[in-house]
Amino acid sequence: MRLLEMDALSLSKKISNREISSYHAVRTYMNHLNAINPVLNCLVEDRFNEAIEEARKADYTLTTGDAKGRLFGVPISVKECFHVTNMKTTGGLSYRASTREKEDAEVVRRLRAEGAIILGKTNTPALCFCQETDNKHYGRTNNPWDVTRTSGGSSGGEGALIASGGAAVGLGADIGGSIRFPSHFNGIVGFKSGNRQVSQEGNFPYVDKPEQERMLGIGAMSKTVQDARLMNEIIAHEPPSARKLDDFKLVYPVPHHRYPINRETFQLIAGIRDAFDGELGEEQANPPFFEEAALMWQQMMSVDGGADMAKLMSDNEKASPLGEYMKEKLFRSSDVHPYLSWALIGTRLFKPNQKQIKQLHASLKRGDEMLDDYLDDRILILPVYHSPAPRHGELYQELFSIRKTFLNYMPYIAYANVWGLPSLTIPIGTSKEGLPIGVQLVSRVGHEEALFQLGEQIEQRIGGYQRCLQHDVKNEKVEVELV
Repeated sequence: MRLLEMDALSLSKKISNREISSYHAVRTYMNHLNAINPVLNCLVEDRFNEAIEEARKADYTLTTGDAKGRLFGVPISVKECFHVTNMKTTGGLSYRASTREKEDAEVVRRLRAEGAIILGKTNTPALCFCQETDNKHYGRTNNPWDVTRTSGGSSGGEGALIASGGAAVGLGADIGGSIRFPSHFNGIVGFKSGNRQVSQEGNFPYVDKPEQERMLGIGAMSKTVQDARLMNEIIAHEPPSARKLDDFKLVYPVPHHRYPINRETFQLIAGIRDAFDGELGEEQANPPFFEEAALMWQQMMSVDGGADMAKLMSDNEKASPLGEYMKEKLFRSSDVHPYLSWALIGTRLFKPNQKQIKQLHASLKRGDEMLDDYLDDRILILPVYHSPAPRHGELYQELFSIRKTFLNYMPYIAYANVWGLPSLTIPIGTSKEGLPIGVQLVSRVGHEEALFQLGEQIEQRIGGYQRCLQHDVKNEKVEVELV
């Protein structure tokens, strides 16, 4: 197997067994990133010099017998939103580019404690507030399978990088599909952790609204389910319960014209059903509160009318979303990408009143109680989106339209966020155009291990990650082949 195809767990074992040096692994990924990044724009800040020194140190440590850690010597990447010591966390805003962070985010600290070597940070939309990865400071990230298409967001840089084999494993965050959209569009594995299961300390922007904090999940963007499990074991507060997959039945969505799924996606999900052929119990139903999910998600994201986000748009906290939007549309002179300013205008328009907030809280309480029971023995098999990766700009138009089309396109994504549920996304095939299509497996907090078990079964029976080779440099064969 080529090094760039290897997942983190496999590479860690080979490094620990001294079959591959950490230096060789880091150097191989560095060379590959230098080749693909001019086309994809997935990596926005590197620490290659530091990574090389850490790899040399790791290789020396192996000779002394003191090597420790489940990711010892393994090169990884992280989303730009996570603080890394002596690196920038801009949120795609130029005014933040002059400041370097003094300490690691909690999740980064945990990964480094296990021996991981950080290659660099990956692109996001401004303030991670959009499902397409583009900002005024770093520019747009392209999908490696077709550069005219979106890589998704807000972890779009991470998705494109892992799809191309730019690191052994990556780290993302998800409050509205931000891990799952890029995983689906780029053909990788992604895991969104459940309600408050992973620390967000050192994540920017910090989420301090309780309604939004419950929706935030942090987890792996990887090549295999076993890496998603490993990463969750490292960064989660508590290990999941040891539930067996046999205890669960699979729930498939009911087709409905209001919540579209294109034919290829529908057929691939049906293929999962065929692959298990009754081994596990199954039913066809939409889970409780499914139809309410998209609107509830929008209300929760709009609970303060976007006031906190608007303050972060400028260094003096006085920028106006409407003013920045008009500056950009009329004069192309705003430092803020219109994706962010338009989204914040919508957030202000959708701000719920006190009566609506009271109703929202009542629904959340009732739904939490109902789903705790409903998902005790169920795993939901849900699409991520109604189609593979759209062309640049089309996804944004669907999710931020004044026609409220998000009500049709967001329920499958919004469901796991609103109810704070862990969700595992896995590639299950491709469209006729060769674009990846994924599926998400969803249950309640505590059932993560069952999700990983089912995910591994789907990998074995249907497929899983296939690295995008379109941007490989042919003369690097010596560097990327194992000997």
